[in-house]
Amino acid sequence: MSGHSKWATTKHKKAVVDAKRGKLFAKLIKNIEVAARTGGPDPDGNPTLFDAIQKARKNSVPIDNIERARKRGGGLEAGGAEWQTIMYEGYAPGGVAVLVECLTDNRNRAASEVRVAMTRNGGSMADPGSVAYMFNRKGVVLVPKGELGEDDVLTAVLDAGAEEVNDLGESFEVVSEAGDLVPVRKALQEAGIDYDSAESGFLPTMSVPLDEDSARKVFRLIEALEDSDDVQNVYANFDVSDEVLAKLD
Repeated sequence: MSGHSKWATTKHKKAVVDAKRGKLFAKLIKNIEVAARTGGPDPDGNPTLFDAIQKARKNSVPIDNIERARKRGGGLEAGGAEWQTIMYEGYAPGGVAVLVECLTDNRNRAASEVRVAMTRNGGSMADPGSVAYMFNRKGVVLVPKGELGEDDVLTAVLDAGAEEVNDLGESFEVVSEAGDLVPVRKALQEAGIDYDSAESGFLPTMSVPLDEDSARKVFRLIEALEDSDDVQNVYANFDVSDEVLAKLD
């Protein structure tokens, strides 16, 4: 799992500075709009919205864009689409299980784009439920290292419900039950520890180790899926060693 997390973190940082920046911004804005629509436009009373705004700010999304999305979602401003969340399941090369989380206003377009990305990159679609059982929904907080040690983070979050703290190289990954995400995030804030993002996501219960060739194919498939505007998140149960990651870099 650590290999997957390291790859995801590294890839995410690169995405912020490359040509995909616009796509990343659009997905973060969509998260804010949906969070505001679901739980109201006040971040203080809507933890999901608070965290969506925090992540957007950390990724340099302009404040004006954030505010407009919050108001659209909360009904304070006209506009906004009727977003719906859809999960698709499939397999990547090497038998890697893939969960694709879409946030879309057009179910048919989303299904078509996911299917095309899968089939063109060596993957295949799977029936609902055939892959999902290999993942658990968890709370995940990413904490930049700076001067922090693992014990500093662990001490801050242990009593708040954190299950583990993983060292990802440049950051720490704090994992908890999805329901403990807000207490864990608040515990970090109270300890004066900055964090990059706090959100619930799917972590695999078992992982498939990949060699360089398989890793290259899996990454290509995931990047093709993420290239779709309708795809918010892609979760996969692969593990890649530091040695393989270094070769791919």
